[in-house]
Amino acid sequence: MFKTIRDDIQSVLDRDPAARNLFEVILCYPGLHAIWAHRLSHRIWERGFKLLARWISQIARRSTGIEIHPGATIGRNLFIDHGMGVVIGETAEIGDNVTLYHGVTLGGTNLRKQKRHPTIEDHVVIGAGAKVLGAITIGAHSRIGANAVVVKPSPPNSVIIGVPGQIIVRSQGQITGDKPDLEHGLLPDTIGETLSALVAHVEKLEKRLDGHAVASPALHMSDHGIWHGEDFAI
Repeated sequence: MFKTIRDDIQSVLDRDPAARNLFEVILCYPGLHAIWAHRLSHRIWERGFKLLARWISQIARRSTGIEIHPGATIGRNLFIDHGMGVVIGETAEIGDNVTLYHGVTLGGTNLRKQKRHPTIEDHVVIGAGAKVLGAITIGAHSRIGANAVVVKPSPPNSVIIGVPGQIIVRSQGQITGDKPDLEHGLLPDTIGETLSALVAHVEKLEKRLDGHAVASPALHMSDHGIWHGEDFAI
């Protein structure tokens, strides 16, 4: 038990540069308080005292802004940064060394009393406001971008962005081992890349027509990711 508490504290110190010392972490991190309350309520839940477990979880919700159902299964070293608005459902399963930012929801998509919430494997980072819905599995070492809505399972080492979530599988060389992958701002622009490829294809077709096409405003590739106003003229 004391080792688990030490590991929880160390996970904050390792993953939040704003954490200065042990006492600050213990006193000022609601994500840590919510995890500790869940570890207690989960043990009570497993022993069959369901109402007491729910009551403890609701006390923690009111004091931290984080709602974790006592039936959820949480592994080692979960880090909930800021935490306000995080919701973790009853049948959710979270592996080791997972990082959740504020506003994350691990939610269900049906009313049947069965597995209906996500399984998050080890070393996954879920950005602020992201929603992972249904009995799906997010593979280890994956990264989910802020405000993504994920409704399909993903293989290990994926990046998931957008609404609905678009899955991009990273190369094996990008797996970070046991080190948390906290660069959740480094996300691909799949729509921009698709549009750029489409514009390039249109330009090739216009060249092949060798001037026989009806004159139209010129389309241009983005300049280092920046699209200029004339590209959208009507």
